Amino acid sequence: MAYYPDWAGLDFPPEKIDFGRFDWIDFAFALPSPQFGLTWDDPTTAPMLLNRLVAAAHAKGKKVKLSIGGWTGAKYFSPAVSSAANREIFVNNIVETYHKYELDGIDIDWEYPGQPGQEGNIWTQDDTSNYFLFLVLLRSQLPPTARISAATQVVPFADQNGQPLKNVTPFASVLDWILIMNYDVWGSSSNPGPNAPLSNACGNSTQPEANAYSAIGAWVGAGMPASKIVLGVPSYGYISRSTATKLRTRAGLEVDGEEVTVADAVILKNEDGGSDNGQLQFSDLVSQGALVGPSFDGAGGFTRHWDECSSTPYLTSTGAEQVITYDDPQSLQLKAALAKEQGLLGVNMFDVHGDTDQWDLIDAVRKGLGLIH
Repeated sequence: MAYYPDWAGLDFPPEKIDFGRFDWIDFAFALPSPQFGLTWDDPTTAPMLLNRLVAAAHAKGKKVKLSIGGWTGAKYFSPAVSSAANREIFVNNIVETYHKYELDGIDIDWEYPGQPGQEGNIWTQDDTSNYFLFLVLLRSQLPPTARISAATQVVPFADQNGQPLKNVTPFASVLDWILIMNYDVWGSSSNPGPNAPLSNACGNSTQPEANAYSAIGAWVGAGMPASKIVLGVPSYGYISRSTATKLRTRAGLEVDGEEVTVADAVILKNEDGGSDNGQLQFSDLVSQGALVGPSFDGAGGFTRHWDECSSTPYLTSTGAEQVITYDDPQSLQLKAALAKEQGLLGVNMFDVHGDTDQWDLIDAVRKGLGLIH
């Protein structure tokens, strides 16, 4: 599984996806509106791309869900589910969109019920209970074949006191699966940490619950069957303006890297052209010269390190004064192997256009799941 974001369209049209490597693609994002309908970041491009994605996927016998929300799109979830009348309007609009675009399912990415999320979001202590009532209604109105998933934090939804729910079995009864967003644990910082830890192997993390292993345990412990859990993994990493040589509270193990003079050092750019912080895709690390395949060793002045505590790689460059925290085929194969070992439904990557042209990341996931050798 993977997400296809609407902003990928110009550089990565839907038809470029190798659907033979996937079962499901989630189109990101439709946005809840103040009137409890659905809108788009780009009302012209997004619907066109969604139509093309569905056509291309269905032609290959694969399925598409529409993901609603996202980090910047969760402002109006709370009022949309706050009353029976509002829920009915919201669900009717979602069902109409489901049929209009001939979808196979709906993914709800509310970041986060019962918590602030992005600044400016509307939220209340009753969000999670209202969320459940909304999902019950949505399930009743969609066709029986439709799949409903929910993107979640590494811990269960917040209760009325802001603490993780101890019992999520009601949600398990109406959701086909959840997707644990095990990424953005640490972002850009002068004291960088891993983006998507596999585990807290050294026992010294300042966020001990924020890793794949702990997240699976938290959800299963609260009553979500492992067979209804998908592990979310990132294709992107973070640039940090830093001279750090090890990740925060972590030991580092240096591996292959190429030393060059400062004058020759590659300065990596994020998706907006900046070099001090922000996200960049794995494919950007390759195209900008910081990694060289097929083993993806450091290049251009960057040294690749392996953080044994989180089972993730990171790059350092004294010339560029940059640290890059990211995932690569090695770390993603380990995460997928954990998903298989724990009996999860699968793995979903955010997002599909961050991979190489050879699909090195997705193939590593498929190897970890035992789908290819």
